[in-house]
Order: sequence, then C-alpha cells, then structure tokens
Amino acid sequence: MLQLSGSGIGGGIAIGRARVLEVASRDVPRRRIEPADIEAEQLRLSQAIGQVKAELAGLVEGLPQGAPTEAAALLEVHAMILDDPALSGAARASIVEHLWNAEWAMSAQAGHLAAQFEALDDAYLRERGRDVQQVADRVMRALAGLGGPLADGSEPVIFVAEDIAPADMLTMRCALGFAIDLGGTTSHSAILARSMNVPAVLGLGAARMQVQDDDWVILDGDAGVVIVAPDDAVLADYQARQAAGERERAKLRALTGVAAVTRDGQAISLQINIERPDEARDAAESGAGGVGLFRSEFLFMNRAELPCEDEQFEAYRQVVQALKGRPVTIRTIDIGADKTLNSGVAPAASTANPALGRRAIRYSLAHPDVFLAQLRAILRASACGPVRLLVPMIAHHHEVDSLMTLLARAREDLRAARCAFDPALPVGAMIEVPAAALCAGYFARRLDFLSIGTNDLIQYTLAIDRVDHEVASLYDPFHPAVLRLVAGTIRAAREAGRPVSVCGEMAGDWRATALLLGMGLTEFSMHPASLLRVKREILQADTRWLSPRVSRIVRGNDPVRVAAALARLAQGGPQAPG
Repeated sequence: MLQLSGSGIGGGIAIGRARVLEVASRDVPRRRIEPADIEAEQLRLSQAIGQVKAELAGLVEGLPQGAPTEAAALLEVHAMILDDPALSGAARASIVEHLWNAEWAMSAQAGHLAAQFEALDDAYLRERGRDVQQVADRVMRALAGLGGPLADGSEPVIFVAEDIAPADMLTMRCALGFAIDLGGTTSHSAILARSMNVPAVLGLGAARMQVQDDDWVILDGDAGVVIVAPDDAVLADYQARQAAGERERAKLRALTGVAAVTRDGQAISLQINIERPDEARDAAESGAGGVGLFRSEFLFMNRAELPCEDEQFEAYRQVVQALKGRPVTIRTIDIGADKTLNSGVAPAASTANPALGRRAIRYSLAHPDVFLAQLRAILRASACGPVRLLVPMIAHHHEVDSLMTLLARAREDLRAARCAFDPALPVGAMIEVPAAALCAGYFARRLDFLSIGTNDLIQYTLAIDRVDHEVASLYDPFHPAVLRLVAGTIRAAREAGRPVSVCGEMAGDWRATALLLGMGLTEFSMHPASLLRVKREILQADTRWLSPRVSRIVRGNDPVRVAAALARLAQGGPQAPG
C-alpha cells in the first residue's frame, strides 16, 4: 500500500482502477533544416495548428446540454493561446530565423512563454504557464501524427497523469477521478474538475511513476490523498466514507434555497468568486446573493492587444444583467510588471522580485490610459445593475488619491459622451498587504468598503509562497499573526460603518466559518462549490456565543495554544488560549 499527498480540489472520494496516461514526450525532435525547406516546415506547423484548432472547435460544438459553464470558456482560452502571435507567430519566425524544425520551434517558444508565467507571484497567473505548455503539447501530438483523444473517455477509471489539459479532460466523460502530478488548486484542470464535480488531487509530484495500469486506487479529493493498492481494511473504511459523503452532499443540496441566517438571527451574505462572464449562472444555481469578486484578468491575457473599453463593458454588462439585481463586485486588473502583454503597449519593467514589484494598482497607476479605459467600462456597467469597484493591493494613501483622481476623470469622460453610469458607484480596497491591514481604519474612512484577500495576505504576512512545495507546509491561515490582521481589518471596517468581506480561500474553508463569524464578518465570497458547506456552518452558529471566545483566541500569540483553542471552538467547548 502506498499513500501520496497533493492538493485536493474536492469532489469527495473515488475508488477504482487506475489508467496511467503517457506523458507528452519531452524528447523533442531537434534538427536544423535547409533554407529551401522553410516553407514546407512552416506549412507542417500551420497544418498541425489548424488540426488542433479544429479539435478544440469540435469539442466546443459537442458539449452536451448542462455541461460545466467553465468548459467552453477554457477551450476558448486554449484556442486564444494557439492564435497568440507570441506563441504560434514566434514559432513560425524561429523556423525562418534559426532554421529550426517545427517541433523545436514550437517547444522552445512555449517553454519561453511558460517560464514568464511561472516567474509570477500570483498563483492564478502562474498556472497559465501550464496552459501554454498544454497547448504546445497538443500541437506536438499533431505534428507526430497522434492527434485526437488522449484516452478512451468511456472508461470508468481514475486517470493518473503528469498533466491533463482541459480539452483532454472533457473527453474523459466517464472518469471517476483525476490524479495529476503537476498544477495546483488554481490550474484550469482543477477548475474544470471542480465544475465537473469529479474528485481530483493535483501536485502529486510523481504519481505517474508510482502507479501502474489497473492498480486499485482510492482518491480522496477533499483530503488531497491518493492511496495505491489499499489493503482490505483501508478499502472498507473508504467505501464507508464514500457512502457517507454521498449522503452528506444530498443534505447540502437541500440547503440551496435556504437563507444564510445564524441561530441568533444574524443574516449573512454569501457570494461567489468568478473569473469569466459565463460563470455568472453559478450564482443562481448555488443560491448565492451576488458576485463578491469578478476577476477581470481574463480580458487582458493571451492576446495580441489590450481590450478596448467596449469589449470590457460588454463582458461586465453580461455578468451584471445575469445577476438580475444582485450585486457584482468587479476587481480591476491584478497583473504583475513582469507579465508581458503582447500589444507592446505599456511595456513592463523587469524586476527581481515580482511579488514586490509593479503589480495590481501599481501597474494600473503606471499606465493611466489602460486604467481609465477599465474604469469607464466598469462605470458604464453600473448603469445596468448594482456594481462595486474593487482595487487590488492598495497599501498607500497616495494610491487612493490617484485612484480617485482617475475615477473622477473617467466620470467626466462619460458625462461628455452622454453615457449612463451610477454616480455613486461604491469603491473599495482589497486588503491583502499587511500594511493595509494595519491601516485598515484609514482605508475604511476613505473608501466605501473593504474586501480581505486572504490568499496574498497570508503569503505576505508569513513570507512564504504557497505554490512552492518546499515551503507550502508553512502556509497557515490560522497563524496568530494572520488572525490578528483579519480580525483587526473587520473591526476597523465595522467601526467606520463600512461593509467588509473576505474573498480569499479562507472564506470558503468551512473550518474557518465560525472563526470569521466570531470576528464579526457578515459577508463571505468564495468558489460556488464551497458555498453550501459554509452555509451549513452558518446555520448552526450563534455569533453571540462565538464573539467573546474568538476575541480571546485572537489575542493569543502562542501558535500551539491558539491551534488548540480553535479545535475546542469547533467542538463547542471552552476556548481561551491563555
């Protein structure tokens, strides 16, 4: 029996036979061609790219009714990457300039682009490097005459692979689960598996080398565990857990239309985080009260030019109208200075440390024309329904000053153009830098609301990168320092009479729900898959009972004693850490 650990993305427990997928060959054929063969080699590459385009288009057209909302969007992302001149165009140029064969040219350029993404601090953007490599792998398969499905999708098995692209995952319609060596919780493979409600564990490292075809495998998508060749006792235990999990999910589904109100009558707002307009329907299906975080980066990524104001407005309008009166919080772009936009507009300065470089609001203020176009688009969308503007990585008072100046200019531009907008559009700051959390009272007084981005706040507070497996174990949302910053921000916002929410992964972690309620939080925003589990915790909670106990926990500074107090809180016993 062998146990492997990785990042679970939910979905419960799967038990079945393994099917190990062959990794795309990294032994890329590399040969120099004769000048006379340039045209023929470019034609080979163009034909392979055309074949992959046709495969992706066929998958989109073949999506069944009720397919995950993310499916078509992720296929379109891969199609856009395929069309990106920075990939296909540069590969064609390499054939001419370096006399490389098509495989060499495509592999080299994909590796170059993937490395740019992987150098980013933001986990979501970093995972886009995997998308580039997945698209290139598909082209390489076509060049080798191996196009088509990666595996027989009718098999009810647990697929084990180094990596699985969303396009391939969609063909595995009978999959029991996915065990993947690469990627993390923000990868597109994880997003799709979650939307398919199929158990998956990513970041396993070397599962493909340790699992054999037809091995019995237990995959726990909630715990992030894969057990190979379990003994009878372990198998029986997990079969019982699997049955209990099915009963549990049925109970949770019954809560979809139930209002999120604590036992002592405190109404709680539960909203969802989305990344693309077509995910807006998840708000209705999950019973969410709105969109607490609409990431706008998708508009700017994997393209040859910046999106115009009208294109941005159309994307925002779709979401606002789909929510039918429920609020939508749109976050301005959070891209780093080292993220190359292939438009040639606003070239970014290089930096040795992207985490501390020109990203988010710093990037936006450094490129006011780009920022103004986005502000105008968001303002225009506010005429279609309730919208809030959220700005990431605020840390300085002068950033607020500059933001307000540009927002005023955007309003003037729209008035001059006779475009409708909400003149009282709420403007908020994302609190994800320790300095901002410590000065939350100031930002609460200057702005209309605060939203705590716990993912980055934890990383900056603990000085760790949660995507780096060597230090991932140090990522601790319940560290006393993190709890103090979160509680202090909530308290500062409440004292200023401003709404405050948590939109990081901590909001969707049911183990943190009672803790956040005890801190006074009344607005949560999370992935739709987490909403019902968190709602059940809310329905069982009494904030009057929690508040004094959580206050004592937050005052503690001994991590061991605080952890013990949190455990007792979950059990409903005495909490003070002393």
